[in-house]
Amino acid sequence: MAAQASLPVLIGKKRDGERLEEEEIQSFVRGVTDGTAQQGQIGAMLMAIRLRGMDAAETLSLTRAMAASGRALAWPPAWRGLLVDKHSTGGVGDKVSLALAPALAACGCKVPMISGRGLGHTGGTLDKLEAIPGFRVSQSPEQMQSILERVGCCIVGQSEELAPADRVLYGLRDVTATVDSLPLITASILSKKAAEQLSALVLDVKFGSAALYPTPESARELAQSLVAVGERLGIRTAAVLSRMDQPLGRRVGNSLEVLEALECLEGGGSPRPAGAGHHPGSATGMGDGVGGDQEATARGPHTQAPRPAPPAPSLGVPLSPGLTPLHRPGDLSCVPCVVLPPASGSVPPPQQQPCPCPHTPGSPPMSPSP
Repeated sequence: MAAQASLPVLIGKKRDGERLEEEEIQSFVRGVTDGTAQQGQIGAMLMAIRLRGMDAAETLSLTRAMAASGRALAWPPAWRGLLVDKHSTGGVGDKVSLALAPALAACGCKVPMISGRGLGHTGGTLDKLEAIPGFRVSQSPEQMQSILERVGCCIVGQSEELAPADRVLYGLRDVTATVDSLPLITASILSKKAAEQLSALVLDVKFGSAALYPTPESARELAQSLVAVGERLGIRTAAVLSRMDQPLGRRVGNSLEVLEALECLEGGGSPRPAGAGHHPGSATGMGDGVGGDQEATARGPHTQAPRPAPPAPSLGVPLSPGLTPLHRPGDLSCVPCVVLPPASGSVPPPQQQPCPCPHTPGSPPMSPSP
């Protein structure tokens, strides 16, 4: 059987550009989870995947196997349609999750966010939270449910119970120069989200000089992979493409970013984190305070009535099918476009929504915050 093939054989197969079967991918993930795979072997497989890539079916199989390496969270039936999350591919000063999770909870959502640590030069949400004395990012599924019942949101890390395969692979990607692998990013993010048993998910895919992907074309490819796999996992998924050419907000550094997120929640601080967080909130379909409106959730990232389309953003490349322009050219404080599932079946076509940034139509673009 393919699942009984030795790990060196599977590494060699992917090294040579061959396709791995679902059983072979499951065998690799089992070795990662139960500790039978050596770190050198895992690193070799990561590099083979980074250099040779994976097709859509392989990426989906890897995501499913990583999600199945731990427990799938179970929630009360009354929370159906309320479970939402957001994930960013990372940048500098990106503290949006710290403000967005409690904001969504205040709207009646349940946000069981399984987050990650820093990769490469990008900051990790868990690292920021651990700057708070006594804060614990390790919580059991039972503790997570208790927290959600009391406050509506929690941000935790991978553990032996939650996506344990990702915990191993996540750490090794950082030391094997495989952080920017599209299938590995897709599987890492979505295996955690699959374990959360979400109703809706929005992904903030960043591009620019301080992002993992420098160009909008490469970020678009990742966004389309994330949306496609997310939909196959049964999660209503949308991805926002956003610029990362400068830090978000005015503070960089774990404790400083926590303080800025708190200022944002209190109505102060830089306008940039709040502006960056508006789209991930509304893209869950529940960011407008609609609470249990399951129709809004199912409709994905656009819940308002259609408006005339603004000019396409000047990204230097044409928008491809599935990308919807949202804002005016040159406004770097705005999010340029959204990647949606194909407009077929139960997924409705995208609709325009007005720019949430504090300027009026026809006014000059906002200057980036210092």
